[in-house]
Amino acid sequence: MNIETLLKNKITQALKQLGLEVTENEVVLEHPKDESRGDYATNAALQYARQIGQKPRDFAAKIVEQIDHSGINKIEIAGPGFLNFFLDFKTLQAIVQDVINQDSDYGRGLAKKQKINVEFVSANPTGDLHLGHARCAAIGDAICRLYEFAGYDIIREFYVNDAGVQVNKMGASLRARYLNEFGYEAKVPEDGYHGLDLIDIAKQVKDIYGDKLLNDNAQNIEIFIKEGIRLELEKIKKDLEDFRVTFDIFSFETDVRKDGKVEKTLEDYREFTYVDDGAIYLRTSAFLDDKDRPVVKSDGSYTYLMPDITYHLEKLSRGYNLLVDVLGADHHGYTSRMRSALMMKGYPAEIIDFELVQVVRLMKGDVEVKMSKRGGTTVTLRELSDEVGVDATRYFFVARAATSHLDFDYDLALERSSSNPVYYAQYAHARLCKLLETGSDIGLDVSAKNLRESSEINLLKHLQEFPITIESCAKTREPYKVATYIQKLAGLTHSFYTECRVIDRDNPQLSQSRLALCKASQIVMRNALSVLGVDAPEQM
Repeated sequence: MNIETLLKNKITQALKQLGLEVTENEVVLEHPKDESRGDYATNAALQYARQIGQKPRDFAAKIVEQIDHSGINKIEIAGPGFLNFFLDFKTLQAIVQDVINQDSDYGRGLAKKQKINVEFVSANPTGDLHLGHARCAAIGDAICRLYEFAGYDIIREFYVNDAGVQVNKMGASLRARYLNEFGYEAKVPEDGYHGLDLIDIAKQVKDIYGDKLLNDNAQNIEIFIKEGIRLELEKIKKDLEDFRVTFDIFSFETDVRKDGKVEKTLEDYREFTYVDDGAIYLRTSAFLDDKDRPVVKSDGSYTYLMPDITYHLEKLSRGYNLLVDVLGADHHGYTSRMRSALMMKGYPAEIIDFELVQVVRLMKGDVEVKMSKRGGTTVTLRELSDEVGVDATRYFFVARAATSHLDFDYDLALERSSSNPVYYAQYAHARLCKLLETGSDIGLDVSAKNLRESSEINLLKHLQEFPITIESCAKTREPYKVATYIQKLAGLTHSFYTECRVIDRDNPQLSQSRLALCKASQIVMRNALSVLGVDAPEQM
């Protein structure tokens, strides 16, 4: 049990003895800004004094009388009734052994027995992944890593939109590039895909089929679509794997549309549909949507919503407790209509949730970089990762809330200084590793009994907050708060080894305690970076 949980438990037990039923989640603990006011503070006396008919300071005194003081050096009553807790050094020092004993499992939550499907990226297989896809990939994967570390059972899923107008345009564009390979002056359709990546794919198609696809017929067009999707998807998978993102399941829209599945879904929803001007509408406004949505156009073709509903019902049939869709911010209207469609089949609104990821601008100084060096269109995930590195790219993408617009500072991502947040964190880890290597002959005192300096105590308190941070961030799906934790950890680590002489061979007992703190800090930094999919280098 970590310190915050322990203190909350003590407070709730004291309140119970005073006649109040309060849960630990209702007790607020915070770190006083002034260290002289203790390690933790609570406003519980002010919060509950009225319920028991006493003045807050008088009620605070009664809490102090009732509370279990084990592990607590003293409790002060401050101001109108705040309680300031000063912990025993041993209580804080025990964190070091706890971290070292658990090692890579420190911060890992107990199994939740909840199965969650997270669908993210799901880019059309029509070209390279751009920066919007890249941020969705980084955030989606960090959410999955957070969930897994917190003890949830996670399935990562990629939905391949391999049907419809866009893939037909890709097939026509690929055919033009293929003809170019044989010297024909075919032009990519104006509304087609002009990225130079299709030239590479056309070369591959030529290698596979030779000149067998020169004739303009339906069979050959279908081959261009099929091969284009296959080769584009292979490229997408490779780029994502190099970005440390993998998937458990790839689902295909063409499979969703097979065997009359969409038709059956439409029939199952018949009681919630009506016809207007030849189109079929779903009564989503009867649930959470602001208006009804068409599912079949007047020409008889499906809107994108109908196969999407079929797909989400299929996912739910696999037994998930929650579906999470990570989508671009332009899907804000999609959330209520999909929730409404699932509610029509008896599911609660909470069975599905959404992370809407805002847009990214790549900035070099004050100038926005829009053009790919190679393709002439948008900058790709591959290009950015190759130029600034996977670690910096991933960290920068997740270090801000998904709901916030992101200006990706290209120049900062390349800096090797404390101004670069990922470099700052990784350097702290490498420095800790170096100290442990240099002091390997001194050994570790995992009891950490000699740690008493302010910078040591502050670092200890932050280390013990890691499990709570993971649990909280997983519940709210906010990996950016892990990045915030990492930055504070790096700052406290730098302060510790700047202010304290870690390796002092004239005082080996103190060095052993401080080296143990180095080891604990190194473990937590590594675990935290891993949750974001960022490496923790031992040398820099």
